[in-house]
Amino acid sequence: MQRRTRPAARDVRRGLVRKPARRLGLLGGTTTWSDFAAALRLLARPRALVEGRFVAAYEVEFAATIGVRHAVSFAHGRVGLYGILRALGIGPGDEVLVPVPTHIVVPNAVRYAGARPVFVDCHPDTWNIDLREAERLVTERTRALLLQHTFGNPADIDGALDLARRHDIHIIEDCVHALGARHRGRLVGSFGTAAFFSTEETKTISSTMGGMAVTDDDAIAASLRAFQERCARPSASLAASYVLKLMGYHLLTQPRLHRYTRPLYEALGRRNPLPGATSIEDRTGVRPPGYEQRLSNAQAELAICQLRRLDANLAHRKRISDVYARVLGPMGGSPPPSHDADRPALVRYPVRVKDRDAVAGAIAPYAVVGLWFTSVLEDAQTPAHGGYTMGACPVAEEAARHLINLPTHPRVTEADAEAIATVTAAAMAAREPNPAEHPPPRTR
Repeated sequence: MQRRTRPAARDVRRGLVRKPARRLGLLGGTTTWSDFAAALRLLARPRALVEGRFVAAYEVEFAATIGVRHAVSFAHGRVGLYGILRALGIGPGDEVLVPVPTHIVVPNAVRYAGARPVFVDCHPDTWNIDLREAERLVTERTRALLLQHTFGNPADIDGALDLARRHDIHIIEDCVHALGARHRGRLVGSFGTAAFFSTEETKTISSTMGGMAVTDDDAIAASLRAFQERCARPSASLAASYVLKLMGYHLLTQPRLHRYTRPLYEALGRRNPLPGATSIEDRTGVRPPGYEQRLSNAQAELAICQLRRLDANLAHRKRISDVYARVLGPMGGSPPPSHDADRPALVRYPVRVKDRDAVAGAIAPYAVVGLWFTSVLEDAQTPAHGGYTMGACPVAEEAARHLINLPTHPRVTEADAEAIATVTAAAMAAREPNPAEHPPPRTR
């Protein structure tokens, strides 16, 4: 009989085996000690926190990476989307097709521009937009379709471009999960009229917060640049807090330390003094004060460091995803199917499970489980705050009840991935979880 080299999830939950020495976080995994040192140097030069040469340099390098002529940075990806909508003249009376599941800030940007988001359901195996459903929802008021590459797996780009040509609408690529993903050898973000990216702390590279709008259209780029000029610069204290947050996450999510620091992070909750990714205004669909904001020079410098390591970052994520696929594939946990001409760049590895709480509980000693998406509009106080009516997109709503996602970032070793996948598979194989082993979560 073959000796079992990894503990079963049930044994871990019952305390029959020693807890692992390493616990993986979702945050901080893209940074290195050289990034930490760069952040420390930035704090020692407060005059360079807000303004300097790195914003322009970062925009040039980002555009060259994607293979487009123009890249314009903003404080958040959502601000980049808002700027694109403005540049296209989309406003009151217009409609924008928005795939779900997505984040509340995406339909918010559409609504802040004065247009109406029209929500489109997803495919049950890729969680990318169902283009047949999108075409059914096109009206004479439809001006654009947001093409989200969910989890870093390219959507049906060719099909979307064909739909756009037939109906004379714009394709705006939502690449917040998908930096580095390719279709027919080209990076996503280079196919539509324009695209937007995020470098928020959970994405492929992190400047703590940050976004980029890209395009090959000179007129759109000029409008984006004019919009950027009108956006406020962050204060020096806010820029410093972003740098400190990057440093803090780098330290506190070290795998041998995170098992101790994570409970403190959870206990702090919204009392965490560092700036959060989603404000209460965002969650309730109300435009936050200071929404139109630029990226700081310090964040741009930190992002450049990571952008230059993108190929190694993506190669690592591919190796980790391959481990998950090998172990979880027989349990129905294969990666989302992709087109033959695509090369996904999975920012997280998504798995559909029957009992999310049970599986998350089994994985918890090994890693913080990603819960994109627990709602069709992630982080919304309720989907209605983003203009969504429950029942409109049943496939996305079902996904929001059953999706977990596993970390792929550079701190995850292949041994980590093997252990995480093994306990995930054991939990998925369990016929019925024991309720005593999975008490309901405490409410606050």
